[in-house]
Amino acid sequence: MAIELRQEDREYIEVTASEALGQFKDVVSLAKNELNTRRISGADVLANPNPMTGSAAIQNVDRISLTNREDYSRLLKEPAIARVVVQDENELKKVYYICRACPPTRLNNMASYRAPMGRLASLPIGEELTLPGGKSFVVLEIAKLHPIEVDVAWDSRDSILETESLGPITVESLRAVLSQLTGEVLTEDSVAMLLAEERDRGNIIEGLRRSVITKMGLRDQPILDQYQDNIFRMPINSQVLILGPPGTGKTTTLIRRLGQKMDLEILQDDERQLIEATSSENGINHAESWLMFTPTILLQQYLKEAFAREGVPASDLRIMTWENLRLELARDTFGILRNALGRGTFVFKKNASSLLNKAIKQPREWFSDFDDWQRKAFIRELKQSSQVLSKNPAPDVAEIGQRLTHILDRNDSNSLVSIFIELAAETEGIRSLVNNQKKLTDSKINASLNLQYNRNKDLLKDLSTFVAGLQLSQDIDDDDADETEGEEEEVPAQRLSAAAAVSLYKQAVSAQSRSFASKRTLAKDSRNGKIAEWLGDRTLNESDKAEVGASLIIQTAARRFIRPVKRYIDNFPRRYRAFRRQRQEEDAWYAKDGFAPTDIHPLEVDIILLSIFRGAKALINIPNISSRMDETFWSPLKQVAELFKNQVFVDEATDFSPVQLACMAELARPRILSFFACGDFNQRLTIWGSRSAEDIKWIFPKIEIREITVTYRQSRQLIDFARAIIRVVDGTNLNVSLPEHMDNEGVAPALLQSASDIHQIAGWLAARIRDIVRFVEKLPSTAVFVNSEDDVSPIAEDLGSALEEYNIQVVACPKGEVRGRDNDVRVFDVQHIKGLEFEAVFFVAIDKLADLQPELFEKYLYVGATRAAVYLGITCNESLPASISSLLPMFTQDWEPH
Repeated sequence: MAIELRQEDREYIEVTASEALGQFKDVVSLAKNELNTRRISGADVLANPNPMTGSAAIQNVDRISLTNREDYSRLLKEPAIARVVVQDENELKKVYYICRACPPTRLNNMASYRAPMGRLASLPIGEELTLPGGKSFVVLEIAKLHPIEVDVAWDSRDSILETESLGPITVESLRAVLSQLTGEVLTEDSVAMLLAEERDRGNIIEGLRRSVITKMGLRDQPILDQYQDNIFRMPINSQVLILGPPGTGKTTTLIRRLGQKMDLEILQDDERQLIEATSSENGINHAESWLMFTPTILLQQYLKEAFAREGVPASDLRIMTWENLRLELARDTFGILRNALGRGTFVFKKNASSLLNKAIKQPREWFSDFDDWQRKAFIRELKQSSQVLSKNPAPDVAEIGQRLTHILDRNDSNSLVSIFIELAAETEGIRSLVNNQKKLTDSKINASLNLQYNRNKDLLKDLSTFVAGLQLSQDIDDDDADETEGEEEEVPAQRLSAAAAVSLYKQAVSAQSRSFASKRTLAKDSRNGKIAEWLGDRTLNESDKAEVGASLIIQTAARRFIRPVKRYIDNFPRRYRAFRRQRQEEDAWYAKDGFAPTDIHPLEVDIILLSIFRGAKALINIPNISSRMDETFWSPLKQVAELFKNQVFVDEATDFSPVQLACMAELARPRILSFFACGDFNQRLTIWGSRSAEDIKWIFPKIEIREITVTYRQSRQLIDFARAIIRVVDGTNLNVSLPEHMDNEGVAPALLQSASDIHQIAGWLAARIRDIVRFVEKLPSTAVFVNSEDDVSPIAEDLGSALEEYNIQVVACPKGEVRGRDNDVRVFDVQHIKGLEFEAVFFVAIDKLADLQPELFEKYLYVGATRAAVYLGITCNESLPASISSLLPMFTQDWEPH
């Protein structure tokens, strides 16, 4: 909308344009000069470095030099993002330019947006900013700039200008303002005024102009609003959850926070000291000590691009899905899942039918049940072992057993920390006992093996052949796997060497002797049982079996106390298997049948991992323990401690279960405990996702929950539609508002019913896309969502044919892969829609989606509808689903130019 400007307003605009474009030129010139100078290394600066600290000092200088060069390179493309006129406490006026990168020190009128002074760009006119040193400023004028270099000259497009008496206004081109001034002297005569008004009418618009989304991805928002700005600057040791509707800049705020917290030069002193102390203690690079979780690989790719705009390198090691990290940890680190070498316990089955609906809907209660059960089961095992030792007729064995029993009885059964601390002092005496006992059993078993080998030189070869052909029970529980743990190396049946055969012989004879001494029967379906049966009388005689078995029982009981921390962590899968079996019998959490004992659902892996993390972290949080993790007794904790990061971020947090979020939170380094997440409960697209603030507070009871409500994406009509969806589904009001002074008018959502024929659907979609091109005068970012991967290619092919004569390409994007160019229409399976934004979005066969996803249909509709900025189209095979039929009056069938 054109605006009538006063003479003083024109002068302000012209001064701002002249100064800003001149500043761009000066900044770029200075940045080029700095980049052309020889790069200074730490060795050059420190001619005589201290031999003790020289290496670190040189690396620090090199790091600063590299960072400066990166900042100069960024300034070449974006010299500044705001011009702010302020008044200080002495009523002196000064102009500051704010840039995204750190500015050259020579320009004392510039500040990084990340620095405290950068807040000026986010404050409204008249707001006061007080800096950490006490100096204060009041904002008088602000110009938000979007630099662009055109024909070797700088311009700023769609700049937003505001003063106490003007605006906000949008200036399409600052360069156009100056070009009209060339050779012109402003006077009050009518001709000059007429020319000025004509110039202003085409280039200066009242209010804010909403930009058309022309490419797929996350929108760049160089300057946050006042509320977003306050959130991202919170101290690094904060735990924060940002909640807000789509388009409110939650992810942008999260990205901006990471960029700021990695820039040590501009952080507050206490933040910097905490980071430097922690990094020094743990020997880590703060710039690489962060993780960000995202629910989809597609969103992961666009987050990388957004981080690149902030100058933050973001590889797959930093931005990842929980699915990928969970698999890696469960298979390669903690032995929950079986690996290619046959090690590990369970087989990961994404669609395993092991869980009752209650487990999915009540993950906190399910986890607490397991965590409490497994801890008590572990202590119970220790107590049983201590009693075995204390009742032994040998005085030295009994004495050790009595001491151990006393430790276990006097400590709280709900806390393992005090138990482990006391057990650490008993390690040497127990190890000495085990070594003495092991000498006896080794000599007896070795003697038997040598005797049998001398009688038959093919014994080991025959044993290997026999074991290779064994068909063992599919149940993961060997008859005495728990008792033999730690005595012999695990030997896969595929490894048929002589050494493997020797180990198999010893394990079978040990298991047989232990069963004999304890008057139990060795399980015939176990590997040891089958080998013992095959060996026949080629083992120990009864006298030796009794003696060896009795000694092995002592060793088994005592070994549980030599490295109890390792045993606690390593045996989580075994305890989980026992827990699941017991709860199955009780008809709690798990289905009675329908899955193999080795099958495990992804959500089951989550609760095992969380229990491991919390158990280990409770120990690591004790300073006297964390400082001793190089000792053998405590060393198993290192595999957890090495996972810690200085900062942990979660995007679209509500898609993750409380247990999954808790796992991510446990990866936050204890001393800093930096956890920053964002999401929207209305956008939860998983049946296991977090449903309320209580789910989040279960993880961090004191977490700060900040809500932002101003959406910068959608038109008024689509905001009204989103409100109506939430009102119909949940009976609640959506707390969302549109930015002031912006033209938010759009068009009503369009609907096609009774359209099951793919050609009819494609024709209607093509017609609506042509409408959009006529409105916008080019094809903006456009997406079509279908109900399954099988629908992606057929819709893309038919729609492509319908648009072929207009030279509009339609690209199928299977599995959420990004294909084609920005001006192509892209077709996705609806499951990949999270976190993205488009100018136009179309849903195909939404009534079929309601049938396929009855629990999540309304969530998909809400999320999909809020991906669109202005244009939303929906087709139905028959009619709108009953749950949203009341929304029918909000639709139109097509769009007329507006």
